[in-house]
Amino acid sequence: MNKQKIMGVINLIHETDELDKLTHGRCTATVPFGSRYRLIDFTLSNMVNSGIGEVGIFVHQRYRSLMDHIGSGKSWDLQHRKSGLFVLPPITDDVQELSRGDLFHFYQNRDYFLRSAPEYVLITRSHMVCNIDYRRVLEQHIAKQADISVVCSHSTEPVLGKARKVRMDENGLITEIQDSYGRMVSDHYNMEMYLMKKELLMDLVETSLAKGQDHLVRHAIFSRLNELNVYGYVHDGFLAIVNTINSYYGNSMKLLEPEVWRSLFTEPAPIYTKVKDGPPARYTNNADVSRSIIANGCLIEGKVHNSILFRGVHVHPGAVVEDSIIMQNGIILPNSTVKCSIFDKDVVLEENREVKGVSSGPYLAGKRKVI
Repeated sequence: MNKQKIMGVINLIHETDELDKLTHGRCTATVPFGSRYRLIDFTLSNMVNSGIGEVGIFVHQRYRSLMDHIGSGKSWDLQHRKSGLFVLPPITDDVQELSRGDLFHFYQNRDYFLRSAPEYVLITRSHMVCNIDYRRVLEQHIAKQADISVVCSHSTEPVLGKARKVRMDENGLITEIQDSYGRMVSDHYNMEMYLMKKELLMDLVETSLAKGQDHLVRHAIFSRLNELNVYGYVHDGFLAIVNTINSYYGNSMKLLEPEVWRSLFTEPAPIYTKVKDGPPARYTNNADVSRSIIANGCLIEGKVHNSILFRGVHVHPGAVVEDSIIMQNGIILPNSTVKCSIFDKDVVLEENREVKGVSSGPYLAGKRKVI
């Protein structure tokens, strides 16, 4: 696939967010995940690994941390002069216009689309965490002469997180897309990834807005299933839908299974993130660590089991961390216990304290909290 065949769009406008304190000061795209990464790292890496050299991010609210994280796009080799990474903020801070759907914001930035050379556009979200080669999606798209291809996941078990279901016929043609998170009977889940010709997208934007409709899925795609050939592409790799606290916790814990970790971070290509140099993790003679992911810069003097620790976490002597996620620079002071919990960045648990949640409802501590 020529590098200019597809342009990527990461659509953060009205992205489903039930992550509570984890998104009080950041957008969903920059929620930390997997000890070193942010959610948007997976989307960016998938695009770059698929030969997509032009990526536009439609930001909406609370995007300061996103700007800090992605910078010029150098970590993903997107710091090019003519193409590369573009961040497209709302053109106004008017509350009424900010509340409008993604098609309205696409229209306000139509010059960006029209100036771009690629023939196709791939529109994604940030909360669908996977490792996928979009070149295969394009190959099927062309082979089936599809107007729109929707990337889907197949699962006979209920998934963690909120996702629309879809129905497909035996040829893969999508006959129904769930309008909201209801009770449709189907084993296929919409991964919120849409591939189409840029010309078609611009037509959908203008015709939908002319009818007073401004949502891509609900108005431009869902209402035109009888007019357009909309096919599903079934992704057969690992998928984590991260838009609720329980899905964040449950999918994070799945990373402790080696086969899941390898599938997500290395197959078919590696996942990249912002490089932060730091010392390796250190373990004292009394450290007791098992079935855990420990990032660089950590100091472990106590017990860590079945947990994920981000950069710079310090577990003091006598402290116990079990079934928990401790984000950057967390401090667990001596003789304290953390179980089934999520600590955001810079949380301190004082001496001789005990914090326990349950797997179906983990305890969540907001950023810089002292417990």
